[in-house]
Amino acid sequence: MTQKISPSTAALLSIAPLMWAGNAIVGRLVHQMVPPITLNFLRWAIAFLILLPFGWKIFRPGSGLWENRKRFALLGLLGIGLYNALQYMALQTSSPINVTLVAAGMPVWMLLVGNLFFGLKVKLQQILGAILSIAGVLLVLSRGDLGQLLAFKLVAGDIFMIFATIAWSFYSWLLTQPKDPPSIRNEWQFFLLAQIGFGVLWSGLFAAGEWTLTSAHISWSLALCAALLFVAVGPAIIAFRCWGAGVQRAGPSVAGFFSNLTPLFAALMSSAFLGELPHLYHVLAFALIVAGIVVSSWHIRA
Repeated sequence: MTQKISPSTAALLSIAPLMWAGNAIVGRLVHQMVPPITLNFLRWAIAFLILLPFGWKIFRPGSGLWENRKRFALLGLLGIGLYNALQYMALQTSSPINVTLVAAGMPVWMLLVGNLFFGLKVKLQQILGAILSIAGVLLVLSRGDLGQLLAFKLVAGDIFMIFATIAWSFYSWLLTQPKDPPSIRNEWQFFLLAQIGFGVLWSGLFAAGEWTLTSAHISWSLALCAALLFVAVGPAIIAFRCWGAGVQRAGPSVAGFFSNLTPLFAALMSSAFLGELPHLYHVLAFALIVAGIVVSSWHIRA
């Protein structure tokens, strides 16, 4: 898209990365208290209960949800069932800074998925920006060690986050498809609750598998309850609402570059709450990512 990015659109696309950075921090803080896939299920179950009083009518016959159940089941799988579960799994072995910087490869996947599956015509500036973003991500994956990069040594968390980013790219492009009844699309609580309803089913199914196949357990505490409430309201309801509205206004290829704000917010929060100071390679990687944003934005008529 080449439309002007208004201040309100920029705000919507900036609030979501702020919330997601907080999600990465909290996910890391509680990673020993609750299994990652179970954390994802509890998060969305709480979000579902919060939104239900405002959008319960979506589940009535004739609302348009059931006629479009395959689409909303797919949105719930990609955006809720897979992306967030994979992110929490990534945080078991990677720091919030690393996880969010790997996710900064989002513009690359947005362009690739858009071009291969949604008819996006990629511009030269976008390709150059994507190359810079890839360089930043590779710098994180290598931990600033060229020898490690050449040996392709990746921790499990990095790989989980790459798959999560691909799932989110498909999710974001599907958001732009005009296939939803106006009665659902025009009411944000209906549109989000339709996705969460199916997403809770997916995440519940995955959580059941986690408890069946692993020695999962939960260490309940007030801190964990507070963390669950935060991730259900901020990174879930607020962030998804802002991201969905921003993507519809600016398009996935533009919105993808705003997601690169997440590492900056995560680095600041990690310093404040986890004592995880950024390394030099984090700074260099972020500089490459910012350069990718600038270059890729040249085609937008601001």
